[in-house]
Amino acid sequence: MGLLDTIAQNKYKSISVIGMAKNAGKTVTLNYLIDEAYSHGVALGITSIGRDGETLDLVTQTDKPTIYVYEGTLIATAEGLFEQATARMEIVHMTDIQTAMGKIIIAKIRHDGYVQIAGPSTTIGIQTVALKMQGLGADVVLVDGALDRKSLASPSVTDATILATGAVLSRNMNTVIDETAHRVRLFGLEKIKPEFHSEASSVIRERNVGLMKPTADGTEVKTLALKTALGAGRAIAREAEEETTHILLPGSLGEKLLADVLEVRGTLKGLTWVVKDATRIFLHPREWSIYTKRGLKVEVCETIHLIGVTVNPTAPAGYSFDADLLRCQLEQKLIDTPVYNVKFEETTWNF
Repeated sequence: MGLLDTIAQNKYKSISVIGMAKNAGKTVTLNYLIDEAYSHGVALGITSIGRDGETLDLVTQTDKPTIYVYEGTLIATAEGLFEQATARMEIVHMTDIQTAMGKIIIAKIRHDGYVQIAGPSTTIGIQTVALKMQGLGADVVLVDGALDRKSLASPSVTDATILATGAVLSRNMNTVIDETAHRVRLFGLEKIKPEFHSEASSVIRERNVGLMKPTADGTEVKTLALKTALGAGRAIAREAEEETTHILLPGSLGEKLLADVLEVRGTLKGLTWVVKDATRIFLHPREWSIYTKRGLKVEVCETIHLIGVTVNPTAPAGYSFDADLLRCQLEQKLIDTPVYNVKFEETTWNF
């Protein structure tokens, strides 16, 4: 079954596309989905997950490659990017969502051309514009996502997610396969238990670091005077009591944080680390293996429904892998997750 067949048969209404790294093929995947949707008469809405504190210069120079969109497509982007589009657009809705580049607007493409997309940076913002575009006629909403420490929104807000990977990760194909398989496994991490979910989600949503412990009445959370765990591993370790069972992180979980906690406590056993979703974990396969042997346990507030991995066998540095070999070996490693080379995909949309 092809990638678009999977989307069509399951009636997914929102799809996020995230890349393992810059130039991993995310834009190729997005453009493939856009082209195929247009060819089959599927009305699209498109937005992106913005980054906290994203600036106009950063966006326009490097981080938001232009995409080609067709007449009838809906886009949700910052008004500050309008003048850079070659596509002709009509504003159909102005939201109250503010960004560094102005308010998020929803526009309808009136003449084909290139656009830059910089959407809301929060989960509720993405939900709001996705629902609005669906209400305006979009059959499917595509969300340009990211594995990004600065992103506040989560790919879990969409019905399904596609992961783009490729040769840019390493000149060694086995490393590309191992890194990708590791990320896919992280997407399968357990969700925090229902009895803890509401309180943990609330603490993380408020961007607080929290320490949770059981009480006779349920649970108690101590919030620390930290808005990020970055560089605060020792402080967290010292604040954690013997009864502490969960550490709630509003941001990312990285190697330095765990190393500092381990230095103070001597072990990671007895603690469950809770992050918003698996895109907040920044540990390489070897690091993950080392720390899990030392007792690391991680749970997520929101799961990500991965429906496929796309491969880009060519790196900007000029080297490349055999496309079929990369796809086949990655498929063998992933087993339950389909792998696609979208340049050779064929499909029949049926909405």
